[in-house]
Amino acid sequence: MTQPPAPAPEATPELLYLLAADPDEFADVAGALPPADIADALRRLPPAPAAKVLAALPFDVAVRVLDEPEIEYDRAGIICKLDLPDAGRLIDGMSADQQADLFRDLPPDERDRLLPLLNPHTRRGLTLLLQYEPDTAGGMMTTEYLTVATTASAAETLELIKRVSGNKETVYAIYVTDPATQALVHVVSLRELLVAEPATPMGSVGTARSVLSVRPHTDREDVARLISKYNLLAAPVVDRDRKLIGIVTVDDVLDALVREGAEDVQKFGGVAAFDEPYTEMSFTAMIRKRAGWLCVLFLSEMLTATAMQHFEGELAQAVVLTLFIPLIMSSGGNSGSQATSLIIRALAIREIAVKDWWRVAMRELPSGLVLGAILGVIGIVRITVWQNLHLYDYGPHWQLVALTVGCALVGVVTFGSLAGSMLPFALKRLGFDPASASAPFVATLVDVTGLVIYFTVAVVILRGTLL
Repeated sequence: MTQPPAPAPEATPELLYLLAADPDEFADVAGALPPADIADALRRLPPAPAAKVLAALPFDVAVRVLDEPEIEYDRAGIICKLDLPDAGRLIDGMSADQQADLFRDLPPDERDRLLPLLNPHTRRGLTLLLQYEPDTAGGMMTTEYLTVATTASAAETLELIKRVSGNKETVYAIYVTDPATQALVHVVSLRELLVAEPATPMGSVGTARSVLSVRPHTDREDVARLISKYNLLAAPVVDRDRKLIGIVTVDDVLDALVREGAEDVQKFGGVAAFDEPYTEMSFTAMIRKRAGWLCVLFLSEMLTATAMQHFEGELAQAVVLTLFIPLIMSSGGNSGSQATSLIIRALAIREIAVKDWWRVAMRELPSGLVLGAILGVIGIVRITVWQNLHLYDYGPHWQLVALTVGCALVGVVTFGSLAGSMLPFALKRLGFDPASASAPFVATLVDVTGLVIYFTVAVVILRGTLL
């Protein structure tokens, strides 16, 4: 009989509330829903009712729901509201990497309360995974993988897969180890295993090739780069003796990179990285995340007022110069933000390294000069057209005013391009995330220097006329 189509994710919370009144029907219908939809629904519920819904799900469905990334931010709160025996069984059933993520989010007292409920195998796995930072291969890996000795036959390995595949996160790759040293020596794909002769030893199955692996402290971006470059479904994690301690699967890498990309976008917008969805963040947390950067930028912008006070005399003598201050400041900030975004991206995907800063500077300097010249010509043409069409009178020395604006734009855009491109290098050298070189921060920096450049050029060109 054809199953009815699953309800849209936005309708699922209401459906779950209704079906909770009839546990039998609820279990049947919920079992046919995609776990991702149920996870999305539970995110919309407070922890206590979400825990009741989760406890009413069939066990295997509940475990799959807890493994879904959609519920990651709410998972710890829901687990804390479950009865202890139910919580222990569900945690035991989760994948190893998701267990570690859950325990990182739990308050210390809840960890102490839940840990004794887990079976010894789960506790050992957690102890291993929790010693690594979450943004490393060790923190992302799972200990649920399939390993066999080089002496095992292809037929024996297939029988092993049939017995244990339900307890492994993936069986698309079989990791072959040396029976004497337990070191990883070979990786066999499931396809290679299926076409091999049954009696072939696993050490001889498939194509002989170098084993691609990472260390537990390898950064997740490097793991993602390895998986992407060689089209892997999982990357093995080995210790110093080449012993396999876990694998990082491609779906875990994608989840991690999506989170990191969101954090970088937030930082680049001048906001502290959010650790929960925007719609679920409390008002006080929102203020706390945004106020710090705004205060820093506000204090930095005060330097702009200081710069203008320094040139107060020039402004009093040539009020026409004030008309172009927004133009000068925005042009410099825009060029700086452009350069910053390009360099942050290039650093992130390893197109360039910190040692390449000089090569980047030599590239941005002529780029800034050309871009500034283009804007300068546009500025001069604009002033000339407005003056000759009598749309605005810039005074008897309008040609010098136009030349001042044009030359200032060349200097400001060039400086903006250089400053914007060098700031990510400086932050990375100091150990900070280059994404912290936010667009507002770069714009603020260039605003101040742009005013200084503008008025310095004006003093040089307009001395003896307007000044």
